[in-house]
Amino acid sequence: MTNTLRIAAIADLHVKKTSAGAYHELFEQATRNADILLICGDLTDYGYVEEAQILAREISSSLRIPALAVLGNHDVEAGNEEEIVKILTDVGVTMLDGGTYEYRGVGFAGVKGFCGGFGRRALGAWGEKAIKDFVHESVNEALKLENALVRLRTPQKIVLLHYAPIQATVNGEPPEIIAFLGSSRLEEPIDRYRVTAVFHGHAHRGSPEGRTKGAAPVYNVAMPIVAQMSPPLRIVEVPIDASVAA
Repeated sequence: MTNTLRIAAIADLHVKKTSAGAYHELFEQATRNADILLICGDLTDYGYVEEAQILAREISSSLRIPALAVLGNHDVEAGNEEEIVKILTDVGVTMLDGGTYEYRGVGFAGVKGFCGGFGRRALGAWGEKAIKDFVHESVNEALKLENALVRLRTPQKIVLLHYAPIQATVNGEPPEIIAFLGSSRLEEPIDRYRVTAVFHGHAHRGSPEGRTKGAAPVYNVAMPIVAQMSPPLRIVEVPIDASVAA
């Protein structure tokens, strides 16, 4: 006998210093429509501590289900990553950066990810040191994801990213920036560990969904994408064993 876990996901909130009250209804809708909320990066607009504090107040006053999150590129802009993680952790958000989380028999793994391009057009670690460092950042994020997935023993595995693991969900963006929206190096561990579903953000003008080579569904949950849905969240149900559904 099985039941389902309702997962709500969104990314790119870009909370500003003027955003107080702007996300109250969103978090209430998440509470009504889902069992757990995933926030896939760019929680803040410039990575300011004040922005994280506003988001923390919105979450603590309006959200009544567990929340998991990863950082995005905007969150690291001001160098306040540690403070942002602490502020959100203090209001109950589980921040993932190579870590895992299990809820009602479903395993979650999350990293920020990085860019570098897709498939045969992905940038290789050759030439200038700056290029090698850039590629190594992408490789390290993929290894971090792999190390998280290997620790999960759950039948259902969900991945949170900020950057995209496939090109399909960034198609629609200007071609010149496609390589900076994700990396197919993230796709390999997703398929090797038979991930159930992947959620990412970052590509505001991308496509809402696609699949990895191994057929894992990938959802782009950037706010401009999911804003067209009702409620403005991507909600996906995954089956769980009834014995852990309570």
